[in-house]
Amino acid sequence: MYKHIIWDWNGTLFDDAWLCVEIINGMLTRRGLAPLTLERYQAIFDFPVIDYYRQAGFNFEAEPFEQVSTEFITTYEARREACGVRASLVEVLHRNAAQGVGQSILSAARHDFLQQAVANFALTPLFSSINGVDDHHAFGKVELGRRWAAESGLDLSEAVFIGDTIHDYEVAQAIGVDCCLIPGGHQNLERLKASGAKVLESEQAIQGFFV
Repeated sequence: MYKHIIWDWNGTLFDDAWLCVEIINGMLTRRGLAPLTLERYQAIFDFPVIDYYRQAGFNFEAEPFEQVSTEFITTYEARREACGVRASLVEVLHRNAAQGVGQSILSAARHDFLQQAVANFALTPLFSSINGVDDHHAFGKVELGRRWAAESGLDLSEAVFIGDTIHDYEVAQAIGVDCCLIPGGHQNLERLKASGAKVLESEQAIQGFFV
């Protein structure tokens, strides 16, 4: 059905939502703020991430967003090797590549960090391009996607974006490709369904989508 798959990384291929909750809870606790459950995190996580931080309880009149964001990413980078790629999707990646389906990554992660993370799992050869943003404050994914689409030379009617957040659906709409969202990442199933995007609710459905 599709000749090119655009993958989100964090929360989609890379199973890191649990780590993000642990890190943000450490930051909240140090500030005397209430920690989040995974369920609460998935209910409030959003882009731009500054809005999510506010909902979590951070006060950007007391400290700058950039300071909080840098604290998070520094801890995340020190611990991200504890996370893995979803095993079921690794199988999908290899099968797609063997069948000649093009694949790329489009992520709000910082570009150099993203490239290193993908390489750590020996997945780099499976992608024609790996695209991250220029800094770690998670701005600019729509603009990144539009630039990728313009430079890709692909027939976008034959491409689909696979992600785990409503923002991924917004990015897909902005660049003119289909979108499917999967649960188990940074936003809960209820929010994904409410977005109006196609949602693949189970591992079986995810794998079957690519058969």
